[in-house]
Formats: sequence, C-alpha cells, structure tokens
Amino acid sequence: MTTLDINEIVKYLPHRYPFLLVDRVIELEEGKRVVAVKNVTINEPFFPGHFPNHPVMPGVLIVEAMAQAAAVLSFKTMGVMPDENSLVLFAGIDNVRFKRPVTPGDQLVMEVEIVNSKRNIYKYHGVARVDGQVAAEADLMCALKTKS
Repeated sequence: MTTLDINEIVKYLPHRYPFLLVDRVIELEEGKRVVAVKNVTINEPFFPGHFPNHPVMPGVLIVEAMAQAAAVLSFKTMGVMPDENSLVLFAGIDNVRFKRPVTPGDQLVMEVEIVNSKRNIYKYHGVARVDGQVAAEADLMCALKTKS
C-alpha cells in the first residue's frame, strides 16, 4: 500500500495554498481507493468569514478535498504524472450529505473509492470522517482533461 507526503502530493495536484486541501495520503491502492488526511486549523483562510463566532469548514470544501484525493488516486492508477496541461474537473456531484460540522482542530480523514471508470471519466464514492464519525459523503464524477 502506498503513502504520500505533501511533497509527493503536490506532484499530482495543481492546487496550492490556500486551495490545496490534502495534507497526506495514508493509504492508496491503485485502481481501488485512497485514504487521505486534511488537518483543519484555525489559520484556514475561510474561517474568519465562515463563521466569525462559530468556525465551520464549508461543506463545498470538504467535497473539494475528497475530489483532490480522488485526483491523486486517478493519476496514480493511470501511472501518469500530470503536467501543466493536465486538469481534473468535476463532471458531477450527487447524493451529497453533511452529517456533522468540521471545525478547527479536527483531522478530516477522507476515503474515496473508484466506482467506475471509462476513458478519462471516473466515478467515485467518498466519505469524510472526523474521529470515526461521518462528516460528509458524496458520489463524485470527474473528467481528466488536457488544456488546449
């Protein structure tokens, strides 16, 4: 089983601060699943506005974090290193459910499984947990594109 630190992750994702939402990959089975971690801190740029007296990680960013983990899994599965012309774009998001808030100090553990792939379209099921409790889950569809 493969693990990746932040230095390896940035080789597979074009995202950078403040939008890089995967800190570590703790398990990766090519063609199957990835387990990745996002350490949530009070220093996140969205907390001053979401919400000033009760900081909560926006749900859309939890879904984005799962998609970033999925992108790493897809590139590793295909055996390719993305370049400046590679993009992974959302093609669809279904069945999203938020079960508990994610707040500063939480460690968001995301497990994303490949459900299906055809050409450069991947379907995944993702679950994000904090302390073993489901925070969010979603079915994601992403397209791997080359910029023209």
